[in-house]
This record gives sequence, C-alpha cells and structure tokens, in this order.
Amino acid sequence: MTGLRNWAGNLDLGAPYLARPESVDKLRRIVAESTRVRVLGARHSFSGLLPTSGRLVSLDRLPPSVEIDAGSQTATVSAGMRYTDVAAALQRAGYALANLASLSDITVAGACATGTHGSGDTQQGLAAAVAGMQLIGPEGDFVEQSSEVDQDTFAGGVVALGALGVVSRLTLRIEPAYEVAQSVRIRVPLDEVQAADGLAAVFGAAYSVSLFTTWADEAVVWLKQRVDRPGPGLRLGVPADRPTSPVPGADPSPCTDQSGVPGPWNERLPHVRAGTTGGVGGELQSEYFVPRAAAPAAFAALRELCPLLAPVLQVGEVRTVRGDGLWLSPAFEQDSVTFHFTWTKDIGRLPPVLDAVERALAPLGARPHWAKLTAMDGPRLRAGYRRASDFRELVSKRDPEGKFSSPLVDEVLSDEPS
Repeated sequence: MTGLRNWAGNLDLGAPYLARPESVDKLRRIVAESTRVRVLGARHSFSGLLPTSGRLVSLDRLPPSVEIDAGSQTATVSAGMRYTDVAAALQRAGYALANLASLSDITVAGACATGTHGSGDTQQGLAAAVAGMQLIGPEGDFVEQSSEVDQDTFAGGVVALGALGVVSRLTLRIEPAYEVAQSVRIRVPLDEVQAADGLAAVFGAAYSVSLFTTWADEAVVWLKQRVDRPGPGLRLGVPADRPTSPVPGADPSPCTDQSGVPGPWNERLPHVRAGTTGGVGGELQSEYFVPRAAAPAAFAALRELCPLLAPVLQVGEVRTVRGDGLWLSPAFEQDSVTFHFTWTKDIGRLPPVLDAVERALAPLGARPHWAKLTAMDGPRLRAGYRRASDFRELVSKRDPEGKFSSPLVDEVLSDEPS
C-alpha cells in the first residue's frame, strides 16, 4: 500500500505501508521492532499528528471487545473500535456514555488522545470518561494506567497525542441508557446570542446544543434534549419545518433525526448517522477552545471577520465543553466555548484566513484542537497549558528515544522556551 493520506487528503502520512495486526501479540512485536511507529485511527485528523518517518499501524483488525462491569459502571473496550460500534453494544446492554462527538465513526483511542468532544454545559470531553488504559510501550511491554492508582500522572496520559505508546484498550465510565429528542431552530439572531445572557440561554436550553453559522447575522441551533433531564428549550428563532444539514444547502439525509421524537442516545447525540460519513472528506477543519468568559468577545471578533471568512468557510459550529483536569485537554481547568470551522478544501487560500482567525482568538486564550489545522507553533501551543513541562517529562520517561513521535508531537515537546 502506498500513498497513505488522511481522511481529507491534505496530509501525506509518510509511511509506505500500513500494518494491520490481527492480535495484540503481533501488535506488540511490531512496536518492539519499529524505530518509529504511529497509530492510524479513522484518519479524521488534519494536523501533524499522524505523519511518521517510521511505520503506521491500524488497530481495526484486532478482536473487538466491550466488557461491561455493572458494579463499577465501566466498560473496557478495544481501543481501535469506533464509537459507533461501542455505543451500539452499550445500548444493547442497557448502558450509555454521557457524551458523543458529532461523528461517531471515529476510534475511541484517537478521539480521547486528541481531546475530541461533544457539546453540553454539563458535559466534559470524551477523554474525561476514561478511567483506565492499557498501552504498549516502546519495548512492546504492557503499561497499565488507572485513575485510582496512578492519580496525577494518569491525568497526563489520557489526552497524550499518541506520545506515550500504543493504546490497546480503554476503560470508560458508563451510565444507564437514556433517550434523546433532537429539534432545530432556524433564523436565530446572532445579536441576541452574542450577549453573555444570550449565550447562557442558548447553550443552557438542552442537554447538548450546537450552533451553526456563517458569521453573518443568523444561526441555526440544534437542540438535543435528554428525556430524563429536559432543559428549558429555546425561544429564539423559529422551529425548522424540514430536516437541515449543518452546511447550508447540503443534503440533510445523512443527519440524525431532528423531528423531536425521542430515540436512543447513540442515534441522537451525533450529528451524522453511523456509516454515512464519506471515505474522503471534501473539507478542512480548524477548532479553538476559548474560555467561557471570553466567548462574547470571540463572537464579536469572528463576526467582524465574516467578509474574510466567507470565500473559504462552509460553516462554523459553536459548542460548550465543561472543564476537566487532563493536562493536555483543550478544556484543561476551564469551562470552554469551542469555535469550529469547516473550510472548503482550498489549501492555497486558507493560510491568511487561518492567521486572521488565530490573531483574533489567541489573545482570548484560545487553544487549538489537537487534530485540527492550526498555524500555532510549539511555544504558542505549550503556552496554553500549565502542565506542558510535566507532560514533556512524562514522555521523556516513557519514550526516551521518541519512538512514538510525529511532527506535532515534536513541536509540543520541543526544548524551545514557551
């Protein structure tokens, strides 16, 4: 296999072929024998996380497993499984995760390693559900980590960018299954959203809320109401009278049900139905986590940039994420509002636009999503994380030869002062 690229096709992943071991023992041998190795999940990464000068490995042929422990309310899953399959297994057994990303056809290990998230004022990112991990270290050795046993260093090992080893399984906190009803409001005025009380009203209206906009005057708001924990709803705008797509004018048929009829959590929390995401993306993506208190200023700054954004922006999405204690989580120690950009696949025109967005949001404390496009270099990336030096020390102990490095990991671990 040659010419390996990511989902969007904007990155050459470097390795000439992809290893797909069918057992953990074979995976351990590959890791032990490799000088450099990176794991390829769903390829839904746009940044320098994936490329390597060594070997690329996929975990998609490892035996899938979802082991539920009802007593501890946890499920231990094969790291290479996609959330689609894990969620379906949990639902069949009467259990659920608290949150899902907008796409469920992404691997559990990859999503957790990069700080991927869903939405909700009360909901943390996906990695916050991790209670334990098994990794394969540079010598092919097993490394077990537990939030109860390893305490502080565990917080440095979950959102770890793949820099500490190959994750072979994860233990996730679960809860009883629940139902969600999704509805959509259109023609929501951004002027009314932008104020601090407007933000609270919009994002407190349901269990999970997503606001889509092109940063002109109006927005579309998707409301995911958890049936057993209903929110107050939203009066801004008007109800949509037909299914909508996040991207204006796009086909809504791949999207999850928006009729307001309750359904299983795993069929409503994502925006896109399982199995409907295309194999090749016609888009590029960036995303920034901004402290919640700075969100009104971020709204104002992006609206001013609307004429610049318009030629390359398909749609923007705004969500909320509750803070956590994971060292490299973009929501580390702060409740955040996330500003996501789905760009046209126009790499030549994007750099000045991306630079303008980052110049507007960086002074507000913005942290980029690790798997999305950013122009920030290592010092600027590290500056947003109080425990970046602790993470670098942890990596130097676990992987002193840099077997699990990549261009972005090298940026984060650079000795240059931040």
